[in-house]
Parts: sequence; structure tokens; C-alpha cells
Amino acid sequence: MKPSERIKPISYLKSHASEIIGSLAEEGQPLIITQNGDAKAVILDYDSYEQSRETLALLKILALGNKQIEESNVVRADQVIHHLRKRREPT
Repeated sequence: MKPSERIKPISYLKSHASEIIGSLAEEGQPLIITQNGDAKAVILDYDSYEQSRETLALLKILALGNKQIEESNVVRADQVIHHLRKRREPT
């Protein structure tokens, strides 16, 4: 389906809700809902939504890691491994 076909007015959503829900999972593409000609909402199937959330979480983790690197707030891997091994040793 062309991107322009993935944009529908809210009246279409109201009259075709069941059909829309069924097609979301099949196509895996979001549907943009307009109101008075302006984009107001995006509808996704649940799996696509979850995948987007997981991707966003990973991007946030990467950004945090990059920030820590820029601030020199890092510890070398061999130091961490040594510290963890020391903690596991019986006292």
C-alpha cells in the first residue's frame, strides 16, 4: 500500500474500525488518522508498537553510554571483571 493510502480521516476510522484492526497486523504499517485535514493520531498493531518501544529503549541506553564516554565516566572492562571475580571469592 502506498504511503498516501495509509492516511485516513477520523470518519474512516469510526466506520471501519474492525477492518483497520485486522489489516494493521497483516501489513505491519501504521495508519495516520486526520481530523479536519491535520494529522492527529497514529495507529499501530501491538507487535509494531512493542518493537518501537524496545528500539527506543536501546537508543536511550546507547545515548547514555555515549554521554558517559564523553564525560570520561567509564571503567575499563578488565577492571570490572577483576572486581566481579573478587566479589565472587569466598571470604
